[in-house]
Amino acid sequence: MNKPHFQSLREELDNTTIQIADFLTREVTDAFTRSLEELRTSGQAKGLPIGSIAPDFTLNDHTGKTFTLSEEVVKGPVVLTFFRGSWCPYCNLELQAYQKQIDTITSLGAQLLAISPQSPSHSLTMQEKNGLSFPLLCDTNNQVAEKYKLRFRLPDYLQNTYRSLDIDLKHFNSDDSWTLPIPATYILDNQGVIRSACLDPDYKKRMEPTEVFDILRTLT
Repeated sequence: MNKPHFQSLREELDNTTIQIADFLTREVTDAFTRSLEELRTSGQAKGLPIGSIAPDFTLNDHTGKTFTLSEEVVKGPVVLTFFRGSWCPYCNLELQAYQKQIDTITSLGAQLLAISPQSPSHSLTMQEKNGLSFPLLCDTNNQVAEKYKLRFRLPDYLQNTYRSLDIDLKHFNSDDSWTLPIPATYILDNQGVIRSACLDPDYKKRMEPTEVFDILRTLT
């Protein structure tokens, strides 16, 4: 009997890209492509390198509970993932993939903290919709993302493209900065040192959970 094939996160992301392409106009696709190229060549949002000390922060999650990074890393490794918001299908898939493997993360002595600029109410809705058991931290105006060199502002033409898709970041983020983080995943040891970093201006690319496990096993 053949074993069932379980899709990797990468496969799910690729399939979503194919499905979405059927609904996007050429104008929208061109705007996304242009913005990715500009972000790559601008030198913006390059992220922090491996070996850096992760900047400390204090944020509330979607329930109002406060998390301070320096207090969390002493408990064990931290997987810190920055995502765009509940409106992003790729972010939903990423967090769903982590939820499926959350027991493995905790069994390795680590915890997962997910950060986005969206308001607590949208994070709460996302948590309930996807059955997420880990904290969704609310980074208003992407202030923490700025510390991690992930924050960028959407150009005017891209703001218009988002609006045409009924994605109003003022509504989701409760601020008018029109900024987002580049999706990124950092793995921190119990000294707060970045031991692994995965980021890409292309929001369709995310770190595979199995890759996270491999790094965590070296830290325990």
